[in-house]
Order: sequence, then C-alpha cells, then structure tokens
Amino acid sequence: MITVKIQREDFDIGAELAALSAGNTQVGGVASFTGLVRDMGGPDSSMTLEHYPGMTEKQLTAIAQEAARRWPLDACLVIHRFGRLLPGDRIVLVATASAHREAALAACAFLIDWLKTKAPFWKLEDDGRTRNWVEAKDSDDAAAARWTATPPR
Repeated sequence: MITVKIQREDFDIGAELAALSAGNTQVGGVASFTGLVRDMGGPDSSMTLEHYPGMTEKQLTAIAQEAARRWPLDACLVIHRFGRLLPGDRIVLVATASAHREAALAACAFLIDWLKTKAPFWKLEDDGRTRNWVEAKDSDDAAAARWTATPPR
C-alpha cells in the first residue's frame, strides 16, 4: 500500500505511523523520517514551499513505487507539506513498513534521499531580512546517487 499526501495542514506523526501498519501482523518493522524547518537566524524566519499540484503527486508516487519495487514493503507513506512554515514546523514524513527492519530502514533512507533531489518543490527561505530560493546541494545529489544500484529483494 502506497500513500502520498501533499497538504498545507500539519500531520500527527503518531496517528500516521499507527495507521501505516494497523491490522497487518506481518509487519515486523516501521521506519520513519520527519523533516523540520530550521531556524534561519532572523526574527521572522520562515520557509515557503511551492509546488505544481498534480505533477508533485505523480512524482512522489513514482518515487514511492520505486521504493516498493526495490524492497519488500507492506506499506509506504509520504506526506509533504507546502505553504509558509515556521521554525519547528514539520515539512515531511516518510515512513515504511516491512516484515524486516533492514528493508524498512533502507527504503526509508532511499525515499528521503530521492525526495530531496527529485521531488518538484521550490523552497524560499526568509530570515526576516533576506529571501533566497534554496539551491540544489551537491551533498543531496551524492546521497541520492548511492541508490543507483538496485538492491536484492
């Protein structure tokens, strides 16, 4: 089961993780990553995320499908927020459920690495004094590149 949500509103991590494996006693491990907005150091720090509805859901679903193709997952969840967010706000939740922890952990790491480089979001950081569009980072590309080989199922 793959679930992708693109939303403005916050999410409840506990409720989302509980729902991921609810009723499935074959799940032996759930792995998750939650991304938060960092304080950019100014008095009115914020981050604004923009996206193209339709295109974003399609791309995030394709990334989740690739994870499910590479690892034996019982469930995969991607929630990504958009709009203006403040320091400490949740941006993204990635969670995977599998019979074995190795698959859940690897798939979760894969998902967040690929989301950082392949998800069509544009981020505007505002520290209260200056506004800057976030550029792609070489370190994010390097993290995503480690997944070029398909691991065995």
